[in-house]
Formats: sequence, structure tokens, C-alpha cells
Amino acid sequence: MTINAVIDISHHNGTRLDFAKAKADGILGVIHKASQGQANIDPMYRTNRTRARAAGLLWGAYHFATGSDGVKQAIQFLTAVGDPTDTLLVLDFEPNPSGPSMSLEEARAFNTHVFEQTGQWPGLYAGHYLKEKLGAGSDSVLAKSWLWIAQYGPTAVVPPNWPTWTMWQYTDGAVGPQPHTVKGIGRCDRDKFNGSETQLRRLWGAVA
Repeated sequence: MTINAVIDISHHNGTRLDFAKAKADGILGVIHKASQGQANIDPMYRTNRTRARAAGLLWGAYHFATGSDGVKQAIQFLTAVGDPTDTLLVLDFEPNPSGPSMSLEEARAFNTHVFEQTGQWPGLYAGHYLKEKLGAGSDSVLAKSWLWIAQYGPTAVVPPNWPTWTMWQYTDGAVGPQPHTVKGIGRCDRDKFNGSETQLRRLWGAVA
């Protein structure tokens, strides 16, 4: 089974989000941009974390990757996240429109450092860029991370490095299958989870 119960957002979604309405609309988890590169922290991360948790939502954080030292980016990410307890961690591995993009080697260094510091392998959010980099090959380090596939079509095509997808971003709020909106949030990235609510909570560490 799959459930359509996760959104991912950043400061681009605005400052007046109503997470209680989002929860009432069926959303269980929110994954928010925490950082980018080696220096940037999303200005709405901490505020929205407080509001989302107050509404009873699961909370996650992602790092937008750039083409630079993977360990230094991981340090920046963990600094932005703060206490990682009950926070789902993700590396956003996609083309960087404003500079060099992260390499597979840098991604391995990032994910390994996060694991060494937290005991949690971060999820890997990726789409065509990862497929181009991996081709038909495999990557044993990145395979330790659960896959969050971005593909705005009727089905999610998974790289051979993973047996299946864990989450699927099926729309950016404009392109892709419906629904595109969430009450209290508006148009946004929406994500399906490949499993039940109990399994989702287990991924988050909210269920033993």
C-alpha cells in the first residue's frame, strides 16, 4: 500500500503556513529545507519546525547539495538541524542551478559523515541527475540510504541501485498527478510513502 501523507517545503512556501489544517487534510510528515552548500541556512526552518511539531506532525530536514566538500556540507547541515532526535534527515541530490552540482563522491562523503554523527543514514532525494550519474551501475554506499525519487509522471522509475522507492515526490504543486495542494499550505511538493502509516512512523523513528 501507499499513503499520500508527506509534503516537503522551504521558505519559498511563505511565512503563513497552517500546519494544523495540513494535518486535518491528511498530512502526517513535513520535510523542510534546512541548509544549502557550506554556509546557507533556510530562514524558516526553525520557525516552521516549532509550528509543525506543535500541530503533531512528523518533522524532517533536507540539505540542498552543491558541488563542494561533502563533509563540510554535512557539518553545515547538522548545525542547521540542531538536535536530530525524531528528525528525518535527507540529502537533496539534484542539479544546482546557481553553481557546480554535487558529485557522487561528495554525496558518499556527506551521507557517511551524517551516519557517523547521528547513527542514521540520511535518505537520498534524487531524480534524473542521479540516474545520469549512476547509469546502470551501483553504489554500495549510497544504497545504504533509502530512496526518495522525484518524478512527475504516472509511475516512479527506480535506479537499479535500489529495489524500490521509499518516498515518491509525484508533483511540485504544478506538474504531475493530482492532488497538487494541501489545506493550510497551498500548492507544494507532495510525496507518497511506499507503506502504511505505521511503517512511515517507523522510518521516522517515531515507532520502536
